[in-house]
Amino acid sequence: MSFDNKQQSSRWRLPAEWEPQWGVQLTWPHAGTDWAPMLDEITATYKEMASEIAKRENLMVVSETQPNIPCSMLHVPCPSNDTWARDHGFITLIDDEGQARLLDYCFNGWGEKFPAELDNAINRRLYEEEKVKGEYTDCLDFVLEGGSIESDGKGTVFTTTGCLLAPHRNQPMTQTDIEERLKHDLYAERIVWIDYGHLTGDDTDGHIDTLVRICPDDTILYAGCEDPDDEHYEDLQLMKAQLATFRTLEGKPYRLMELPMPRAIYDKDGYRLPATYANFLVINGAVLCPTYDQPNLDAVALRLIGEAFPDREIVGIDCRSVIRQHGSLHCCTMQFPSI
Repeated sequence: MSFDNKQQSSRWRLPAEWEPQWGVQLTWPHAGTDWAPMLDEITATYKEMASEIAKRENLMVVSETQPNIPCSMLHVPCPSNDTWARDHGFITLIDDEGQARLLDYCFNGWGEKFPAELDNAINRRLYEEEKVKGEYTDCLDFVLEGGSIESDGKGTVFTTTGCLLAPHRNQPMTQTDIEERLKHDLYAERIVWIDYGHLTGDDTDGHIDTLVRICPDDTILYAGCEDPDDEHYEDLQLMKAQLATFRTLEGKPYRLMELPMPRAIYDKDGYRLPATYANFLVINGAVLCPTYDQPNLDAVALRLIGEAFPDREIVGIDCRSVIRQHGSLHCCTMQFPSI
């Protein structure tokens, strides 16, 4: 497998999440999703997210019927299998001339674990109905979820081997093949692979947005675990050690900031849920941060996120509802950069 890398001198790049945004997409919960047993509870959480987003930028809601929410929104009537906009949404490149390129990748339910046919058709609907601006790019021959990559906006894209090399994604492609494809599509100078880290209860095989987040000024916020009795301890300690070896393109170490591990939260059947403070959303003027009704730990996490984003309001949103379907706040959203 080979790509023409002459394009890497192009103006295109994958922006960092903290760059100016046009708006955020939510794909709304409905009775045909796994949210059915707790639809009122999750809808209340989505309304809170929607309100905070709409205060600061455009809100686009994808759903078959228009939800009753007390804020301004652009409603796009469209069916969906589920609500994880981060993983079925467009991955958007921008250039220095105010243009956007909308990359439409295949979403296959995190390695064919869940139905995704309806979710996988949303992007085309948004483009054909001119709800989003940009050059449509068909990347449907490759499986890639938005939650599996992080960009610093300067040519470095971070990901995890646990997810991108997981079964039923892009076999028989090798890690080298996948890296070459990512560099080609995302106009990246390099791909940085994280080899450790996985949260019990996570369906994604280790999405980076549950573990490691890239922040301004070469800062990395990451999910930590300092309790040797916690089942995550060994793997997250290995991840921590690996992060300490990473260097910027200029050869400097990153500023590493360790987020606490929430105390274990279990579903009604006794299975641990993948609670993480790393799954925050950066929007214009604010960071929306997951909380779990654990006041001391919630406060530490919000303080650290505030230190990484000192120019933004830090807003906590109780995500105990969201983790019951094995995601958190960032997983529910997909941002569109300002162009």
